[in-house]
Amino acid sequence: MSNITDVIETYLKKVIQNTNHKAIEIKRSEIADRFECVPSQINYVINTRFTVERGYLVESKRGGGGYIRITRITNEDKAKLIDEIIEMIQPSVTQQATIDILERLLEEEIITKREARIMVSAIDRSTLAFQLPVRDEIRSRIMTAMLTALKY
Repeated sequence: MSNITDVIETYLKKVIQNTNHKAIEIKRSEIADRFECVPSQINYVINTRFTVERGYLVESKRGGGGYIRITRITNEDKAKLIDEIIEMIQPSVTQQATIDILERLLEEEIITKREARIMVSAIDRSTLAFQLPVRDEIRSRIMTAMLTALKY
């Protein structure tokens, strides 16, 4: 059984997918009412599931007519996408950001589930038994090497 966070994420992704513009504007309170949850739950979903690493741009406008705009970042050129990700993860990257990136690469069908599992095991904090910030720097180097290999 999915939790409410997964249900809200799936709903918002379907709404984005069904639009021609790959962007939606939502009101936090309306979505909260729809799923019978508190508005802060919507914030949590947006802040954790719709990140740049996962391929989304989020803008918000506060106030009475306020909204949250979620835009899916699309990139037809896979090599260019990989280059942008490499730039984003330099000079260091956290484990969670890396996992988000790998989920995006899975969604974009750039890597397989098996490749994602291998990559996750290589960048896991238990594998990289170093103190911060060295661990995040080494993770960045490993991810950069793996992403560069994917381009060719």
